[in-house]
Amino acid sequence: MNSRAILVNLLVIIIILAGGGAAAYYYNQSASYIKTDNAQVSGQAVTVASPGAGKLTGWNAEVGKTYTAGNTLGTVEGGGGRISITIPTDGTIVQQSAVNNSIVGVGTPLAKAFDLNNLWITANIDETAVKDLQVGQTVDVYIDAFPDTSLSGKLEKIGLATASTFSLLPTSNTTANYTKVTQVVPVNISIQGYKGLGIIPGMSATIRVHK
Repeated sequence: MNSRAILVNLLVIIIILAGGGAAAYYYNQSASYIKTDNAQVSGQAVTVASPGAGKLTGWNAEVGKTYTAGNTLGTVEGGGGRISITIPTDGTIVQQSAVNNSIVGVGTPLAKAFDLNNLWITANIDETAVKDLQVGQTVDVYIDAFPDTSLSGKLEKIGLATASTFSLLPTSNTTANYTKVTQVVPVNISIQGYKGLGIIPGMSATIRVHK
């Protein structure tokens, strides 16, 4: 056998071994984990609204600043009295539209806050994989903004309806037949420590549930 034939045979063997290794890897991944990149960081949004109608005065909230539940952010003067505007829960102001000395009505949104120390992951899992999900399973969390860091999580909630159930778009066509596509079920995953990462609501994520 000449050297060219030997080289060809070696290449064939290497390709076969590489293909087998890749197949084994993907089989192991599918057998051991449920993975999706249809996920994002979520949190409880808190709206700070005016409790009364009148003139907004003394508004001192700042975007990026953290406040404790009950802290006064401003006042509303109306009808001869003053009403304090407080933040209902602990949170960091992430957006505000309040303007001092403007006229506001009852319930006018003035700011929005999140408790950045209490965030979680919302992910959508294919319905075909739901049978392998159980509350309490360990989850690996990867935030797209910090690709080199893996966070630990735990599966906390499994949705009781598919995401499309609450969609405003119809699921049937003009013939009244359902368009059959794989549905997704929303799940909530707690994050066990942020490892100093500046995680904020809305960031994209990838999760891997240990079966």
